[in-house]
Amino acid sequence: MAQIKLVWQSKLVLLVVLPFAAAGVILQAHWWAVNSWPVAIWTVGLSLLFALVVLKLRAATPAGAATGAAIAASLMFSTVIFPYQPWNTALLPLLAVSLLAYVATRLGRTKKERLGTAEERHGRSASQVAANLGVAALVSDQLVQSWLTDSRWFTRPTLVPMPLFAVGLAALAEAAADTVSSEIGQVLGGRPRMITTLRQVDPGADGAISLVGTLAGVLAAGIVSAIGTLALRGDLPMFGIGCAAAVFGLLFDSLLGATLERRGWLNNDAVNFLSTASAAAFALALLTILPHPGVG
Repeated sequence: MAQIKLVWQSKLVLLVVLPFAAAGVILQAHWWAVNSWPVAIWTVGLSLLFALVVLKLRAATPAGAATGAAIAASLMFSTVIFPYQPWNTALLPLLAVSLLAYVATRLGRTKKERLGTAEERHGRSASQVAANLGVAALVSDQLVQSWLTDSRWFTRPTLVPMPLFAVGLAALAEAAADTVSSEIGQVLGGRPRMITTLRQVDPGADGAISLVGTLAGVLAAGIVSAIGTLALRGDLPMFGIGCAAAVFGLLFDSLLGATLERRGWLNNDAVNFLSTASAAAFALALLTILPHPGVG
C-alpha cells in the first residue's frame, strides 16, 4: 500500500530524467547529422535496435523500452571520441548492465515467484528504467557538462567527456551491482541479514544483504567498470573509481532500504535513483583526490 501511495516518486524520477535525455538526443542528433552524419545514424539506429531487442525479450514495457532507447542515445552521443567507432562509446557498458540485469532477474525465477519477489513478466516500466539508468545519462548529458565546465550551452557536443564519464560509469556500474546483488542473493544467498542490525530477515526484505549477493554485486560492478573503461579507452583510475563508487552506492542502497523505504518514506524507484546518484557523487569526490582518468 505504501508503494502505491508513493507512485508520485516514480513519476518525479521519470520527469527529472526523460526531458533531459530527450532534449539532449534531439539537439545532438541535429548537430551530428549536419557535421558528422555517421555518428547520428549509428547512434539513433543502435538505440532503436536496443529498444526492439528489449521488447522482444520482454525485459521492459513499450514505454520502458522507449525510455531506454532515449537514454542509450543520450549516453552514446555524449561519449563520442575520435576516430569514431560506435562501440567505443557508452553503448557497451550500457549493454553490459542490461544483459547482467536480464540474466540475474531470470535466474531462479521459480523460487522468486514462490517468495513473491519475482519481477513482473511484462518487464520494467519507464520509471524503473529511468531510476536505474537516468543518473548516468544526466551526468553525461551535454547540457549538464556545459554547466560544469562553464562553457556555452550546445555550441557543439563534448567530444572528450573525461573525466566526467567516470562519474556516469560509476552510476551504470551501481545499477548493475544493485540488480545482480538483489536477484542472486534471493536465489543463492540463503537467509539474508538486515544491514543495520545484522539480524536475519526474509529474502527480498528492504535493506537485506547476503554475502553471496554482495559479492555478486561487486563482481557485476567490476564487469561494467572494466567494459566501460575499455570501450572509452580509459585507464586504471577510471576503472577503480567506477568500481569503488558502485560498491559505495550498493551499500547506500541497502541502507536506504533498511531505513527510509521500510518506513514507507521512499519507494523502490526513488531508492534506486538516489543510490545511483550516491555512486556518481562518490565518484565525483574521488576525482578531486585521485589522478583524473584518461581517455583515448
